[in-house]
Amino acid sequence: MGKKKIAVTGKETKKQPKEKTKKSAKAPGLGGGQRLKDMSATATIIEEPVLAEVFTEETVSKVAKAPKIKKVRGKKYLEAKKMIDQTKLYPIEEAVKLAKKTSASKFGGSIEVHFNVNKKGLNGEAQLPYLKGKEKKVVVFNPEILEEIKAGKLNFDLLLATPADMGKLVPFAKILGPKGLMPNPKNGTIVPDPEKAKEKFSQPKFTFKTEPDFPLIHTIIGKFDQKDEELVANFAALVKAVSPTNIQKAVIKSTMGPGIKIKIN
Repeated sequence: MGKKKIAVTGKETKKQPKEKTKKSAKAPGLGGGQRLKDMSATATIIEEPVLAEVFTEETVSKVAKAPKIKKVRGKKYLEAKKMIDQTKLYPIEEAVKLAKKTSASKFGGSIEVHFNVNKKGLNGEAQLPYLKGKEKKVVVFNPEILEEIKAGKLNFDLLLATPADMGKLVPFAKILGPKGLMPNPKNGTIVPDPEKAKEKFSQPKFTFKTEPDFPLIHTIIGKFDQKDEELVANFAALVKAVSPTNIQKAVIKSTMGPGIKIKIN
């Protein structure tokens, strides 16, 4: 006979939920049945060094308020600065003399000019009459120069020619072209009167431009040992090229000397 199920009537009994037992975690790479033991009771805490500091608003404000380190000037520079009236705009002739007098350098150096201009991106060329620089050897095409080119002797930095001369120079384009010596109308080396143009090209090329992000021009107009008259002439040529209407402030100084404000006429 089969087993009989007996149903108990009356009070209903609620089933108590079974307590879930915590299962130990299975780590990757372990075989079946292998589990990690709970080592929290016997674990040892190892303090690791902090690799990076977390900056809060408080620490950032402390860094921002840190005092700036003042640039220390030498005794000779400070004495030279006392000779200059910072509230005065000096004429260029007087400023050049004062720039030489207040130089704190033992080796002379250069005479610098600094302009505050009214716009960024200002640039151009200037012809400074007494600029000491590397001299270019400029020659005018003639039969003698032609023979030197044929012999492979290129003893010049610039070659000037007339339009009528170009027929004789074309066969040597492969020699002159790669060296940048082939006369070209774009750079003004093919001219009707090469002898007249020779004087212009013989002068050192001088360019000026503002800083990339600020309307400032910093340049040199000559050497410390040049005559005052030459430096004054170079300064005048630079002002003319930049244009007085573009200059808001002008300062002249020696390499290691204090700045002297200049009056722009």
